[in-house]
Amino acid sequence: MAAKAPRYTLTRERVLAGALELADAHGLEALTIRALATHLAVRPMSLYHYVAAKDELLDALVDVVFAEIYLPSSAGDWRSELEQRARSAREALSRHPWALTVMETRAQPGPASLAGHEAVLEVLRTAGFSVAAAGHAYAVLDAFVYGFALQDAMLRSVGLDTSAAQLRDGMNLGGHPRLAELAEHYVAASSYPGDASFEIGLEIALTGIDRLREQADAE
Repeated sequence: MAAKAPRYTLTRERVLAGALELADAHGLEALTIRALATHLAVRPMSLYHYVAAKDELLDALVDVVFAEIYLPSSAGDWRSELEQRARSAREALSRHPWALTVMETRAQPGPASLAGHEAVLEVLRTAGFSVAAAGHAYAVLDAFVYGFALQDAMLRSVGLDTSAAQLRDGMNLGGHPRLAELAEHYVAASSYPGDASFEIGLEIALTGIDRLREQADAE
């Protein structure tokens, strides 16, 4: 049985830090009150003073992730600010891939989550987007970032440790010339072009989003 830690060593911050460590290492499925108590070397009942239930714990953890994401400013160029936020969000989700499944599902968003949403909408509205256009723009940009982060997480979960050449040689691409030429391109590349694809996709997404602002200006 886990040893009981002195009462004064347990704080809400320590509880959340421990929960984040468990979720990052083993996923949300492994995050239970009992497992967290074992991880922190305390009794399960002692945690309920800081989190009443797992849902409350998830709300708090999601807010921790949102707090790591760059807060854009309406005082800067809107595209540059949202580019920085998109990159920051991808990096945060890379550190905490479990968050992909719960980031936008919390019924009780925390202060960092609300501040982040407010900041993005303020940037868009200040840049001239209508209320409706700002909503569409935000949804499209987050869909792109979350989708790319999900792809990143899936590739990491496979744990591929083979080179591009080994992957190419392990597939029968004789009847698939376009796949074969792309495989050759990856073999010749110095690294997998995931980051470059993200930047290209982000530019495409923001250029498309800008059309919403232009449409609002024309109305």
